[in-house]
Amino acid sequence: MDTTKGVVAGSNTAIAVEELRKLIFDGELGAGTDHLESELAVRLGMSRTPVREALLRLEAQGLVEVRPRKGVRIKPLSPVDMAEIYDILTELESLAAANAAERGLTESNLTVLSTAIKDMEVALEDEDREAWAAADDTFHRELVRLGDNARVAMIADMMSDQVRRARLVTLYMRPAPTKSNDDHSRVLNAIRHGDAEEARRVHRQHRLAAKDILIDLLQRHRLSSI
Repeated sequence: MDTTKGVVAGSNTAIAVEELRKLIFDGELGAGTDHLESELAVRLGMSRTPVREALLRLEAQGLVEVRPRKGVRIKPLSPVDMAEIYDILTELESLAAANAAERGLTESNLTVLSTAIKDMEVALEDEDREAWAAADDTFHRELVRLGDNARVAMIADMMSDQVRRARLVTLYMRPAPTKSNDDHSRVLNAIRHGDAEEARRVHRQHRLAAKDILIDLLQRHRLSSI
């Protein structure tokens, strides 16, 4: 049995997912816009099969809506969407922070978290919001990984995509995120000292505050179509 075609199709699907995600996050496929599967296949220089499979994966991540015989719609994000997403993400990441604190991690285990915090501090000093956002993403992904719960990681990754998409648009509208950096340091210290409740509490407050800032920006600047 020749499995080469299956491998190639799977590889093309993964490539299509990443290419389409980039187009969505860069705003080249604007929120609320409609596209034909054939149009996207031509744009990516691929056959329709991997593009169709990629769109189904992106639909599961909440980025698009696949409508039979009508093509695909790039989903907008409303303040209501973001509130629901943040509520889920807050609880999952707070659980991960508590679990990480209970694991008795060594300083070596915490290197990625501490480096991310340093990178965020440097980015703020340089007034480089994109670099800050990248380091912030690294911190949150690593926090979830250290929580050592595969199902939490899977759901949190899906929710984080939505948050990342909205944050990119509001990145320069918000105040300098110095409080966010302080919160990250407090979470790291709680994990370092094995204080699960403190890690959970601080991270939960951090995410709730971020939720309030983002939703306020979406409402004030009417960015629900991003």
